[in-house]
Amino acid sequence: MPDREAAPLTTAAGRSGADRSLFVAVATVATIAVLTAVYLASSVIAPIVCALFIIAIVWPVQSWLQLRVPKLLALGIVIAMIAVVFVVFGSLIAWGFGRIARWLATDGERFQFLYTQLVAWLEERGIAVAGIWAEHFNMRWLMRAAQEITGRLNTTISFWLVVMVYVILGLLEIDGTERKLRAMANANAGRVMIDGASATAEKLRRYVMIRTAMSVATGVLVWAIASFWGLPLAVEWGVIAFALNYIPFIGPFIATVFPTLFALAQFGSWQEALVVFVCLNVAQFVIGSYIEPHVSGSALAISPFIVLFSVFLWTFLWGLFGAFIGVPITIAILTFCAQHPSSRWIADLLGAPKDIPTVAESV
Repeated sequence: MPDREAAPLTTAAGRSGADRSLFVAVATVATIAVLTAVYLASSVIAPIVCALFIIAIVWPVQSWLQLRVPKLLALGIVIAMIAVVFVVFGSLIAWGFGRIARWLATDGERFQFLYTQLVAWLEERGIAVAGIWAEHFNMRWLMRAAQEITGRLNTTISFWLVVMVYVILGLLEIDGTERKLRAMANANAGRVMIDGASATAEKLRRYVMIRTAMSVATGVLVWAIASFWGLPLAVEWGVIAFALNYIPFIGPFIATVFPTLFALAQFGSWQEALVVFVCLNVAQFVIGSYIEPHVSGSALAISPFIVLFSVFLWTFLWGLFGAFIGVPITIAILTFCAQHPSSRWIADLLGAPKDIPTVAESV
């Protein structure tokens, strides 16, 4: 006779599997809907995210100042400090790229000649270069691309003005928001929000400090390597490497490719250019895979796959700003997930593997 007790167990197991499948389907649809909304409303959401990031960085300074001077005066000092940092950072980037653009304008025929040689070498070996590149890749095209990039950089002024407005309003409302969260009827939800926000802000401040220190080290090394090999614009390459290092993976790669192309134009030998490329990448590897993990420790541990995915995902959604803010967004999401038992598994899953030592731990 059939086992009558097995039927309810089978039914319960099937129902549990169906519920799990439904949950996965709903979560997938919700994720796609949220990402679509983030993409379509980027002009609204991106300034808010950037403002929250800045508030998390500068809030300790604001909190310290407003205990000693009036709140509005403390806010004015903090806003002035942010503006100075923006101006200095933007001026360094504009100076570095501007110098390189002027150098291209005066010595661009050499790059055109190298490109023609490369096309001829490829065609001799039966590799046809795409027609669009053969017809349109010239110095005029390169200069137009540089001008377009410059124009897009200029349009970011309005973006940063909106960000600064959000920063001012956010700094004024932090204390009131904290009181509201503590007074919520659901005390546990308020505590989770406060603890999550505090932990996220602390991690973001640590992330910025470590990334800035590593960017300075990268810039110095790139400058030293470029100077050693006699590359033109060595200081400019160091400045650009410093700025691009804030974008994980993509930035350091670009910071090594461009000097290599200039080395090829300078020496006319792919062997010497390859040596320069290898030296630059070894320096990047030592900083990114040994020094930085050793300094940051496990507090900022994220799976390298998730870091790369975050950079590409947010670059697709928000462009250049997304490439910069992608990793901080991931840090914030994982930190909030770790605050609640029901979502802690996400932070454990997407964090750095605990059974595989990093380069810093294995040396």
